Amino acid sequence: MSNLEAQIRKALREKDILLMTHIVIGYPSFAASLEIVDAMVAAGVDLMELQIPFSEPMADGPIILAANQKALAAGSTVQRCFDFAATVTQRHPIPFLFMSYYNVLFRAGVSAFVERARQAGMVGAIVPDLPPEEAGEYLPAMERAGLDPIFIFSPSSPSERMREIARSARGFVYCVARKGVTGLHTTFSAELDAYLARCRAATQLPLALGFGVQDKSDVAFLRGKVDIAVVGSATLKLVDEQGVSAVGSFVKGLH
Repeated sequence: MSNLEAQIRKALREKDILLMTHIVIGYPSFAASLEIVDAMVAAGVDLMELQIPFSEPMADGPIILAANQKALAAGSTVQRCFDFAATVTQRHPIPFLFMSYYNVLFRAGVSAFVERARQAGMVGAIVPDLPPEEAGEYLPAMERAGLDPIFIFSPSSPSERMREIARSARGFVYCVARKGVTGLHTTFSAELDAYLARCRAATQLPLALGFGVQDKSDVAFLRGKVDIAVVGSATLKLVDEQGVSAVGSFVKGLH
């Protein structure tokens, strides 16, 4: 069992569902990003994704896409993102994971990227466009560094494909709630149950579910079905509309 999985299972002894949030590093600014992280942790977030901005984030919808573009325009670089990650991992005890696209790792050098992530205090990474069979350099580098590669299940994944993915996964598995990109409406209903049952059957790792989790009722629906609820676009939309000061009360209201 990895350190991240152990942390998740320990937290689940005290809570029936954990909350993972998502920020785009450098949006709306680096100072604001730090304020957002501080507010989220103070509000009780259990894990956090730190997205390294990329110009073509193909799994992300318009809200996160716009945040990526604004962060890049404001001067976000991979090096600044590593520096930011090192700052927040020293400030807060919760697990932090990088989220980005394979081009970012490729340009930095996969092994070098992973080692820098380790030095920054990260516990794992989510790379949505890197399937296990194409991760020949990434997986050994992550194992050497003691970091967890988080892989993704989707509703269109056949059960055998889920089992193949699970063989390379560590920490937890990220279950996409529906086809498409982040930030669009997801109907949380019994239709999810059969899909999540297939996810459970494919792996013994904890399950996280994202893509459309927006409010307390969505989190409540997921209790007993998954281990981690992931909130991403909803928080970014809030920052865009109401500012950083609105984040803390929003996150508290999700529990």
